[in-house]
Amino acid sequence: MVGPTGRVIGVDMTDEMLKVARTYAPVVAERIGYRNVEFRKGRIQDLALDLEKLEEELKARPITDAASFLRADELAQELRVKHPLVASDSVDAVVSNCVLNLVESKAKRQLFEEIFRVLRKGGRAVISDIVCDEEVPEHLQNDPELWSGCISGALTEEGFIRAFSEAGFYGIQLLKRDEKPWQTVEGIEFRSVTVEAFKGKQGPCFERNQAVIYRGPFKEVLDDDNHRMERGVRYAVCDKTYNLYRKAPYQHFFELVEPLNDTPLAEAQPFDCSHTARRHPKETKGHDYKATTEASVCCDGGDCC
Repeated sequence: MVGPTGRVIGVDMTDEMLKVARTYAPVVAERIGYRNVEFRKGRIQDLALDLEKLEEELKARPITDAASFLRADELAQELRVKHPLVASDSVDAVVSNCVLNLVESKAKRQLFEEIFRVLRKGGRAVISDIVCDEEVPEHLQNDPELWSGCISGALTEEGFIRAFSEAGFYGIQLLKRDEKPWQTVEGIEFRSVTVEAFKGKQGPCFERNQAVIYRGPFKEVLDDDNHRMERGVRYAVCDKTYNLYRKAPYQHFFELVEPLNDTPLAEAQPFDCSHTARRHPKETKGHDYKATTEASVCCDGGDCC
């Protein structure tokens, strides 16, 4: 899907799966006419640690006592920094299908933070997994068969969405939610959902006299930076928010109002994004704007009204 100039990184922590993937990668490459996939050994909750590099180092310097154990831990941290499995801000998209549930609960937060770390600004994650409509009780969490069956490690529907938000993503939306449960255990429904989320709302805010108007259909909306906007009202936004609304997943819901006179970004003043304020049209047009024009011609040549 990424084409001959694109690149795909597959990540798995088991030697058996890596062997299968690496064995058949050349076969796939021959059939499609190019090779653009590589497979790396690592854990999805620690995409910085290259497990094959760590294994090579440990073969040369095996763990034999407490001191060597501590050195191995220091080595792992050094590898994360100097030779990361997947570098920070390096990929355009992260996709996953029913794998996150296999990560232990205490590492779930780190898992979403790692997905966020490796994405470039403007990149997105599209994750499909099994979620539950109620919290999984402890006795089910301790069942190894249910763990391997993607049951015990499931996040709740709310918790799954919240995990993206807490990691710093924006534009989070539920693309798909299966109507029928994949499985029901002790009255708890487990079903597949697919979520899309974007990286890129972080950064400074600058004033360039831009405005946005929420089109609807809801009476008002609240975005991921707590900007509350009523339908049809012109609001002041910073340059960062303005450019976010130009792109997916927002672009169909907002009218963008460009200033009559552009303020170069290098000359722009800081913008206070802690509250939402209306933008008077004269702020966008300029307070000295007094133009009077003839009626414009409609695009179809008829009467606009």
